[in-house]
Amino acid sequence: MKAAVLYGNEDIRYDDFKTPEVTPGTVKVRIRATGICGSDVPRVLHHGAHFYPVVLGHEFSGDVVEVGEGVKNIQVGDTVSGAPLLPCMKCADCQSGNYSLCKNYSFIGSREQGSFAEYVVMPEENAIKYDPSIPYEQAAMFEPSTVALHGLYCNDYQGGDYVAVLGGGTIGLFTAQWARIFGAKKVVVFDLVQSRLELAKKLGADEVINTSEPDFMEKAMALTGGRGYGFVFETAGNTVTMQMAFDVAANKAKVCFIGTPHVDLTFTPKQWENMNRKEFKLTGSWMSYSAPFPGKEWELTAHYFATGQLKFDPALIYKTFPLSRADEAFALYKIPGEVKGKIMLVNEEPAE
Repeated sequence: MKAAVLYGNEDIRYDDFKTPEVTPGTVKVRIRATGICGSDVPRVLHHGAHFYPVVLGHEFSGDVVEVGEGVKNIQVGDTVSGAPLLPCMKCADCQSGNYSLCKNYSFIGSREQGSFAEYVVMPEENAIKYDPSIPYEQAAMFEPSTVALHGLYCNDYQGGDYVAVLGGGTIGLFTAQWARIFGAKKVVVFDLVQSRLELAKKLGADEVINTSEPDFMEKAMALTGGRGYGFVFETAGNTVTMQMAFDVAANKAKVCFIGTPHVDLTFTPKQWENMNRKEFKLTGSWMSYSAPFPGKEWELTAHYFATGQLKFDPALIYKTFPLSRADEAFALYKIPGEVKGKIMLVNEEPAE
């Protein structure tokens, strides 16, 4: 098969690669669309791969073309997305249903060959069937949607309160939608980029705040009558928004960091004291899995994508490239501020 193979740092080539074969309990998927995740960027550009050569990619959709012995719930022709985590199922965390916290896991697209290819093979339970009316590009966004929903569960989210979503990227926009679906009093999305804020409004955010404006904090607090936000979700992994989360939180709020920082994060004593004075609860969120594996995050994404309540807009995708031009796609990430949204790789021609 053809695949976008990473041979070394900044060395990704569209090349021949061994086609994976089904084994008992697995299914083979013809990849139609696969997204570039933020975690793929350092793997390609900053010596971040576990080994070489490797086929990355873990946000994908496609058609089942072959099933292994013993597969019961997936059939040839099914449209599926893929849950990329391969937990050990034996450790204490897995036995407790906390698969995201497994220390002995493997992962499709980093530790196992992934979806920047014509085909991928995965266990039957990792294949998430979805309604074939859902476009492949939308179905390739299952994983970021589930990451957002997992954050809500980690934050013990309940409807009826003000919600702040800090960051209008893909995961932030899904977080805002899930908060609306589950009954927020008002969802407010914060970002620097006006086009992302406009998209947030289109996807159902009640209000948006442009944090480049000098009086943005006054506007943000005014929307809550000065009380602050009962639920805060930081989704950008940016030091500024992570500090901002402490400022916008209401007394007794629940604050969740979904975003992952990549530089040192510091707080002044006054900023940190917010957590003491407001008595808010701070938690993290990692990946997107629960029991029974892979979890309700994946089941509900399939359901709400199919009903249309979890919305997809073409503007969520910044650019689309054929898989053969994956090197050009990753080159865009070398330009500061260039990529505003998801980059999607597609297999346009039928595989031989």
